[in-house]
Amino acid sequence: MNPGESRDELRRREFRNRARTPADRGHHRVAVLGINGGEGRAATAVGLGSALAEGRGDRVIALDADPGRGALARHASARPPRERTVRDLLAAGDTLKRYADVRSYTGQLRSRLELLACAPLPVGEAFTAREYRDLAAVAERFYSVCVIDCDADLPRPLLEEVLSSADQIVLVTPPSPEGVRGVTGALDRLSGQGHDVLARGAVVAVCAAGGRGEPGSDRAAAGFALRCRSVVTIPHDAGLAAGAAVEPAVLRPVTRRAYLRLAVEVASGFAAG
Repeated sequence: MNPGESRDELRRREFRNRARTPADRGHHRVAVLGINGGEGRAATAVGLGSALAEGRGDRVIALDADPGRGALARHASARPPRERTVRDLLAAGDTLKRYADVRSYTGQLRSRLELLACAPLPVGEAFTAREYRDLAAVAERFYSVCVIDCDADLPRPLLEEVLSSADQIVLVTPPSPEGVRGVTGALDRLSGQGHDVLARGAVVAVCAAGGRGEPGSDRAAAGFALRCRSVVTIPHDAGLAAGAAVEPAVLRPVTRRAYLRLAVEVASGFAAG
């Protein structure tokens, strides 16, 4: 006898189908913003991007809003074929005619998520808002979904450029009272700085990252659940250890399900994008 799919299998299938929601304008930008030091931010960007890329037929890329710091490159196991900086990509400009031209600057995980994990910029050379805008324009030409890894302490012009061009935002916080206050403050600042739509549509990822986390993350999430669209808890996982390369295939099933749920929440905003 074939009992068919279990309830969990049916739910995962439903989630994967929902994560395939097309981006109605052809391209969708999701800013993943770290709160309270950004613990788990880059891992969340990779986990979210991988969950989206695995089930979609279009292209998904993750970018670092400040490639000079190299946070995304340190967390990603994929590496570009040659050691180039993001400025080499920007300098290529109009010569980027085909997807293959951009592909020479990216690495790819087994999930099909691509990462612009270029060599860091020279020490002391800051990435500018104009450079970010040009980089995002390149991603828009060749990819359907762009996940942007960014920190709340970016220089104000650069952070404003990221937020102004984002279709939606994921706020990443540790499961702690400080995290609740940090997210609440971030939502207040977004609303006060003209990003009320982003604040109302925000998804919060309560992320234990590579640490042991704190008990009661559900209670912590209740502190701001009414201020944003949804809250997703990412459990502790040894595969998310600080500084380690993130490869979703080695994460626990419960962690992969959490990232899939996060992808579903994000994809629910694609049609409204």
